[in-house]
Amino acid sequence: MHSVSFAGLPAASRRKFSRLSLALALALAAGTASADVPSDQVPPPQDTPYVGTVALHVDANDTAQGIFRVRESIPVKAGALTLLYPQWIPGDHSPTGPIAMLAGLKISANGKPVQWKRDEYNVYAFHLDVPAGVSAIDVEFQYLSERADDADFEITDRMLYMEWSKVALYPAGYYTRGITFAPSVTLPKGWQLGTALETGSKSGDTTTFKSVSFENLVDSPIYAGQYFKRVPLNPGDKAPVFLDVVADEPKFLEITPEQLTAHRNLVTQATKLFGSHHYDHYDFLFSLSDQLAGNGTEHHQSSEDGLGADYFTAWKENASERDLLAHEYTHSWNGKFRRPADLWTPNFNVTMGDSLLWVYEGQTQYWGFVLTARAGMWTPQEFRDGLAMVAANYERNREGFQWRTLEDTTNDPTVARRSPLPYRSWQMSEDYYSGGQMMWLDVDAKLRSLTKDKHSLDDFAQAFFGVENGSYVPKTYTFDDVVAALNGVAPFDWASFIKARATSLNPPLQDGLAASGWKLVYDDKESEFETQSDSRPESSRHMLNFTWSIGLTLTSSGKVNDVRWDGPAFKAGVSTGATVIAVNGTVYSKDAMTSAITAAKDSKTPIDLTVKYQGRIRTIPVDYHGGLQYPHLVRIAGTPDYLSEIIAPRK
Repeated sequence: MHSVSFAGLPAASRRKFSRLSLALALALAAGTASADVPSDQVPPPQDTPYVGTVALHVDANDTAQGIFRVRESIPVKAGALTLLYPQWIPGDHSPTGPIAMLAGLKISANGKPVQWKRDEYNVYAFHLDVPAGVSAIDVEFQYLSERADDADFEITDRMLYMEWSKVALYPAGYYTRGITFAPSVTLPKGWQLGTALETGSKSGDTTTFKSVSFENLVDSPIYAGQYFKRVPLNPGDKAPVFLDVVADEPKFLEITPEQLTAHRNLVTQATKLFGSHHYDHYDFLFSLSDQLAGNGTEHHQSSEDGLGADYFTAWKENASERDLLAHEYTHSWNGKFRRPADLWTPNFNVTMGDSLLWVYEGQTQYWGFVLTARAGMWTPQEFRDGLAMVAANYERNREGFQWRTLEDTTNDPTVARRSPLPYRSWQMSEDYYSGGQMMWLDVDAKLRSLTKDKHSLDDFAQAFFGVENGSYVPKTYTFDDVVAALNGVAPFDWASFIKARATSLNPPLQDGLAASGWKLVYDDKESEFETQSDSRPESSRHMLNFTWSIGLTLTSSGKVNDVRWDGPAFKAGVSTGATVIAVNGTVYSKDAMTSAITAAKDSKTPIDLTVKYQGRIRTIPVDYHGGLQYPHLVRIAGTPDYLSEIIAPRK
């Protein structure tokens, strides 16, 4: 999902881009651009079934070099044919298909090579002419997973995850739901796998799955490993849910009875919330590894979930990670079954739109926190501490709302491809997640207030996501559908309420806290929840967080991850990308920074940060005297405590 911004391109590439942009501008000025703008030669998708079944086999044995070897047999007719490599992957919200990792493409028919040519303007498309008398072509290529030391590994010597979108070509001109695939995979000897696919047969280490549409195949990845455990989470249910765990070592597979109960409660609470399910069975594909890439990707009947190896064995120290499963599970209802209209496309090479991600991801982020608490995977205090950190960002660390709206951040997956960004508080990055979460807290509190606590966002969830129980055919929605469903719970001017938060500058994203009976305060004591976030190197939230005080987040080694726009460190001249090597003359550490900030509170002397940046070392005095600042939630006396009601388990 990483890409290089235009500013980071080599000079020659920047010049070429500039020439193309100038040529297009001149063409537009001359009124000739409509005829001269290049276009690809890819047939548009039609809602007709593709003739025959595509046989796809992946050899995933190469754990040392990380090479997936692909063979396909594709039924064809004589004439022109275009094969596509998936580009727009559901759940990524952007054109992330790793075409650069496809290599060694060979196409043959009846044992003879067939020449192919990549489309002149679409690097994901391959054109060929099928000779007369040929009923099937054979396709071979390799998918080369990353091998760099700092890579997000997809395969190790003990486990792998395999996404079918990366290891398949498919014929253009058809909806993916109309193309049938017969998939199979060969794994290293003795490995076991988890997937939402149904097994047809097994022979040695090769598993052949029942035929599925290409749409459902791409929605059904595989997690496999040497150390594997499958745990039922709702035994006896007609729609079973499983926790399929692969781990670095057998000891990391051990689950205590209390942990098992909490994970089973997650399924129970989600089912009570939505009043339905939209799967025949569901598999949490869960990797516990310090080598395999962490992950969090939604699918209709499964999810890709990856955390550190000690998720179970260091349970008391990893609270900040535990909302991942609830978030991805919620997506089965919100994002996969109910899906924004502009995020549904007929195949994986038609551009997606992200305008309603503040529902798709924002409300899912909200329910991820809530369900984690309702299941007992968080204590009420852990929930409040996590929410306090989110709320603090929207009080002191999102200056970018002066020029961008929450809705505009839905473009970020395409704009930035989830690459590291400088000055995030000003530039912002996918704030539809947590900003959307704060907005939906406000909606929930408003529904409770309007109805004298008789109705809530739970009622919206059942009415909007819980319809058509058992169906997993995507059902799309628009902004007007969301507003109508809210009005069905409690009549109100919801369109204006939401637009004030999603489509306006400086949105009132803090209002939901007070409306739910709580307020944000700061003191010099980190919550245990935040301390855990700081201390876990594999944590997606891991960063030494001095955002709300001096205005910095840093790694444990001193690398400046972000500088709060117009914060004390920013005004002093500290840059993202710099490395703090000393604080007030003491070698940098978390303790050195906290001691310096604490001492400066009763002093007029600046905090001296010695930084290394662009090959030079200099000392920057930061004039900050506000002391340590860490967020917490406290009750507003005399108000309804909706927040506690929101996270109470449903009976």
